Amino acid sequence: MVEPSAYLLLSAILFCIGVVGVVMRRNVLIILMSVELMLNGVNVAFVAAGSYLGDVAGGIFAFMVMTVAAAEAAVGLALLIALYRLKETIDVTELRILKW
Repeated sequence: MVEPSAYLLLSAILFCIGVVGVVMRRNVLIILMSVELMLNGVNVAFVAAGSYLGDVAGGIFAFMVMTVAAAEAAVGLALLIALYRLKETIDVTELRILKW
């Protein structure tokens, strides 16, 4: 059986790749995909901790995070389509709609 530290290292790598994607990219679609990567990293950590402890709670939390991620993707893509129709760009630096 693989040590849980390997899974936690994998989840940390996934999370860090997601953070770098959110910070470095300007495309809204890439930012949404990076947020999904971060959530998947958290899911791996939840499942690894639950498996190590012999508890099903890690899988339940991972399932809850997946449902939130699906809702986030649906709302995020709807906002992306609305912003693209309004401004004709998906560059984050060009989107200043919420500023006064």
